[in-house]
Amino acid sequence: MRYIRYAILAVLAIVMVTIAIANRGPLTLRLLPEELEGLAGFSWQITLPAFVTLLLAVIFGVVLGFVWEWVREHKHRATAASERKAREKLESQLGPQRTKETGGDDVLALLEGN
Repeated sequence: MRYIRYAILAVLAIVMVTIAIANRGPLTLRLLPEELEGLAGFSWQITLPAFVTLLLAVIFGVVLGFVWEWVREHKHRATAASERKAREKLESQLGPQRTKETGGDDVLALLEGN
């Protein structure tokens, strides 16, 4: 399985290097269209190779997707945390009763404690 993963990573690296070599041309990114630059009073632009722009766009999309899912799943994590706290509270309240039910058997008390 490890060799399959290495083979897939090697193919992916070759594809990415090929795309980078094919897209070395400069690409100018502007914050505003040229018509609005005069109205706004400032213009920001940067010139990068096309593959860097593509790579940055993919990274931005992945990070945005992770953040979106993290925010979306917040209610599920909050529910799980509150249920875990309630379970721990109930288990701590039930702890003394468990040792009484075992009838003093130390081995069973140790096994049920874990």
